[in-house]
Order: sequence, then structure tokens, then C-alpha cells
Amino acid sequence: MSLESLLQQKGGAVKLLRNSPIGPYVYPVVSPEYTNWRDEQRSWQKTCVLFNQSYHMSDMYVKGPDALKLLSALGINTFKNFGANKAKQFVACNYDGYVIGDVILFGLGDDTYNLVGRPSIHNWVQYHCETGGYNAKCTRDERAAAQKGPIVRQTYRYQVQGPNAQQLMEKALGGPVPEVKFFQMDTFTIAGKKVSALRHGMVGQPGYELFGPAADGEIVKDALVEAGKDLGLRLSGSRAYSSNTLESGWIPSPLPAIYTGEKMKAFREWLGDDAYEGIGSLGGSFYSENIEDYYFTPYDLGYGGMVKFDHDFIGREALEKIAQASKRTKVTLALNEEDVMKNVIGTIFDKGERAKFMEFPSAVYSTWPYDKVTKNGKTIGVSTWVGYSSNEGKMLTLAILDNEFAHPGEQVTFVWGQQPGSGERPTVESHKQVEIRAIVSPVPYAEVARDNYRNT
Repeated sequence: MSLESLLQQKGGAVKLLRNSPIGPYVYPVVSPEYTNWRDEQRSWQKTCVLFNQSYHMSDMYVKGPDALKLLSALGINTFKNFGANKAKQFVACNYDGYVIGDVILFGLGDDTYNLVGRPSIHNWVQYHCETGGYNAKCTRDERAAAQKGPIVRQTYRYQVQGPNAQQLMEKALGGPVPEVKFFQMDTFTIAGKKVSALRHGMVGQPGYELFGPAADGEIVKDALVEAGKDLGLRLSGSRAYSSNTLESGWIPSPLPAIYTGEKMKAFREWLGDDAYEGIGSLGGSFYSENIEDYYFTPYDLGYGGMVKFDHDFIGREALEKIAQASKRTKVTLALNEEDVMKNVIGTIFDKGERAKFMEFPSAVYSTWPYDKVTKNGKTIGVSTWVGYSSNEGKMLTLAILDNEFAHPGEQVTFVWGQQPGSGERPTVESHKQVEIRAIVSPVPYAEVARDNYRNT
């Protein structure tokens, strides 16, 4: 069955996704904690951390003479001077200028490109590759959660981040680290193995994303761990990893804008009913029966600077209009500690009706979390990620607000808990909805992240 047929059968996207039985996006295989998530969080700001990203993201390789032409026809980014040993955050939109998703795009050389991230982009690119007459081929290496049977990945992928990351890399390499510009790549040798290295940064700290054949993964990881012994290196478990976005300001889970529009129908007919877009769950206190109310533009997500009108791409005409009058802004919300303690955490000791449980450090409970933000009872935006930062000592959310309310210092209200009557799933317990005061704050929230991202 196609996704389009499933949507017709279930009465539309909102009903389908609100009643999906699954919980949040899965970070499989990697241990939830290697030590404890509090110290693992603090290591990316105080010492250094090793993230194992080998299992939760989909990889797709696009190869052929028309590979770059295909990507350019779909991406909002410029592709001038893009090629081997370079990378970028690749963002694609539908015909109306709403975001389908974003991934990291690696230029591997020899007309080969690697897309890494959540699979909505992979599906969109593969569809156009197969139906658009391009002289290119897509090969997929599925994330662990999408595999049936034994988990087999082609590539390991690690990130080393933090103030001591450069020292760690020097020890692992046995000498100076070659100079690599931000979001460009080089090849290193670690423990006798050739390693591809992307100069990267997360939560504003320096670091590298390292990848290579899966068979080399344990050898390389052991060498990194050994090099980090005296530098405060911590392995990050999946609990801490899923929360780092609160400090960096990246929204990891925009709903793919593919569920409506006649021009998108052929794509929905191409997608199977078991695709990521068909099985994911939509949850939270923000509710609308119109699925388009859950869509975001690149400007909503803070990607306005990536939109380049130097090439033709799907959604360009719509974005040219949206760019002139973008109505929303991405912010961080710092939740009021007293309200969190009294209205949420304190209720777990009540025998009566309780608030939705707030998991630590990431409190997200759906694939696509959407909680409403209000001012004087009026909805002024949505929160899309919520959790706790040990580094900041704060419960934070990433939100998108109407421009007039998106000023640092503005007090707003964050509504926590599933909208009553909007769907049921076994991963969400019975609870009452509560309100929490919040202060509009900068994004990224971490000062070091704001300063470093500004300089890259």
C-alpha cells in the first residue's frame, strides 16, 4: 500500500500520525548511558565527548554524472564551488516552500555524494532520481531502526567534540592535526586505519566527525578512547546525545511537508505505507486538524541564510515571496523552574491526575513534538523540542514564535501535555495538561555556541 492510500484510509495525515503507536525517534544500539547523562552532557562543554552516531541516521549515496544536478534541483543551498572534501547542511522544500527535511551532505569525490540524517530527505531525493531522468543512482544504508534482522551498517560515524578535542586528535594521530577549514574534510590515519574527517562543531565547541568502513569502527574508537584518557573524555550515551540540540539550537524534527498538495501526490503514491513519513508519531499540546499548520519554512527554522536564489530548485518561487515577509522566528524558551517543579514534577507524588511525565534529559515523547506557546491565552507559536541541560541548569525548549513575541526577555506560556482528544498511543500515559511560564531567550542558548557559530 502507498502512503497516499494509507492517508485516504485513515482519514488524513493528522489522524494517522496522532494515533501512531510509536514514541520518539529511536537512538538504537548505543548504550543509554556509559557513566551518567549529567556528566556526559557536561563533557561537551568542559572537556570532550565521543558521540557514536553509527546507528540512528540513514545514509544514502548518490553517484553519477547528474548527481550534483539532482541535488541542486532540490536543495535551497548554493552549490557553487561545492564538491569533493566539502560538506554542508542540505535543506529541501516542497513546491510551496515548506521544509521536507535537512541532512548533512558530504562531497566524496568521483561524482559521489553522501546524505546523512533522518530519512525524509533520502526518500525525496531518491524519488526524483528514479523518476526525473537523471543519470545517477541512489544506494541506501538504512538506519538500524529500519532494518529487519541483524543490524549491519556499512559505515561507522563518530564525533569528537569539546574544548579538549584538538588535543585528543593530536594524541590519536601522533602529531599535529592537519589544518582543515570548517565543514571541509581531509583524510587522517588513526591506529593504522584511514579515517575521513569532517571539521565540525556541535554546541559551539570544536571537533571532528570521523567516519570509515564499519569493520574499522572498533579499532578507531578504541584508539580515540585511549587518546582521551587524560583529557576527560566521556562516551556519550543515547540519553545525553538526544539533548545536545537544546544548547546548539538545531531543531531535529520538523514534520516533513509532504502530506498535501496535488504536485506532491505522485511522491506520496511512490512512498510505501511503512515509510518514515507514514509510521512516525505527531504529539503535543499544539493541535490542528489541518496538517499544513505543522509545516515550517526555512526562515522559521533559522535557515534563511542558506536560501540562495542562484539556481532553480523546487520551492524557489514560493520562497522568493516568503523571504520578503517571514512571519516567525526561532528562539529558545527557558522554562520557569518553580512552575516545572510544582506543575509537572511535583505531581508524580499525587494519587490523582498527574501532568505528563517529563523525562530527563530529553522530554520528547513523539517523533514530531509540537507543543503550543501562548501569550494571554492566544497561541503565538510552537515548541518542537524540550529537555534539560545540566550545563545551563535549565529546562529548555526550542520554539518558533510570531515575530512580535520573539524578543529576548518576553514572558510567554509553554503548554505541556497531549491535547485532549487528539489521539491515543500506548507510549503516552493518562495525564492533565499544564501551563509553564517561560522566558524568550537567544538561540543557540549556550553563550559559547552563539559566539563560535557567529565566527564560522
